[in-house]
Amino acid sequence: MSHFLVPVFETGFFTSATVQTAVLVGATVPLVAAAVGVFTVMRGQSFAGHALGDIGTTGGSGAFLVGVGPLWGFVAISIVAAAAMEMIGIQRPRGRDLATGIVLGAALGLAALFLYLDATYHNTTGATVTILFGSIFTIAGSTTPAIVLLSVMVVAIVAVLYRPLLLSSVSAELAAARGIPVRAVGALYLLALAIAVALAAMTIGAILSTALLIGPAAAALRFTRRPGTAMLAAGAIGVGATWLGIVLAYDSYYWPPVGHGWPVSFFVVTIILVLYLLAGLPQLWQARTRSASAGITREPVAAGDR
Repeated sequence: MSHFLVPVFETGFFTSATVQTAVLVGATVPLVAAAVGVFTVMRGQSFAGHALGDIGTTGGSGAFLVGVGPLWGFVAISIVAAAAMEMIGIQRPRGRDLATGIVLGAALGLAALFLYLDATYHNTTGATVTILFGSIFTIAGSTTPAIVLLSVMVVAIVAVLYRPLLLSSVSAELAAARGIPVRAVGALYLLALAIAVALAAMTIGAILSTALLIGPAAAALRFTRRPGTAMLAAGAIGVGATWLGIVLAYDSYYWPPVGHGWPVSFFVVTIILVLYLLAGLPQLWQARTRSASAGITREPVAAGDR
């Protein structure tokens, strides 16, 4: 078996503590992102998820500046930003985008300052690359319990809110008519979204976190409209893409020129994009088939008219 695995897994892959941590995180975070991402796509709040990912740059750079783990910076700023969006107003799509844009602009201004101070006072640019584009191989093993705990918290929120969140996502007016506190459900959902984005930012970087949150969910919803099934499919896509990205990134260290590996985030985002495009092929094929069938049906009628 080891003889057949050698071309795929380089020496030391399974025994590396760094890889083991990456695999654990790569199995946990995509599942959380899938659970939240499906509702994010259904609610039309992909821009909010993207904005929270960009805003995470502020938290990660600020955490590095004061010597705190980036995870807590990502989580703290994402929760604060989500609360600010809720306070400004997110009831209507127009107001929701306005609130998101205002908070995003302010946070990116702070991120620029923090990143400048990081490079100035710490005399390094490595933190900037890690914060923006992530590096799952740099996650310390001591951080994984916190990641797992936060993941369980998000899944618990989604599980408790599943039915009212589903109804309010389909029709907020109908949910309110049935006595569901739409505002409170939306606020708790934003909390889950903020933590999920922070975990994704920890995995593949702040500005790429949306790919892990939205990509698998959007691809899964092309196959099925059932939220539960879509979550399972999105989780499988996310975990598969992340694990394959880990393998390729580890192997790339031995590709020419040897010693210069490619980032995990590049492989993960690329794989998710390819899978999303492939998920649309059945719909494209069905559309072309229907068009061809309609053309064949109309042709005899046109001939008869002549």
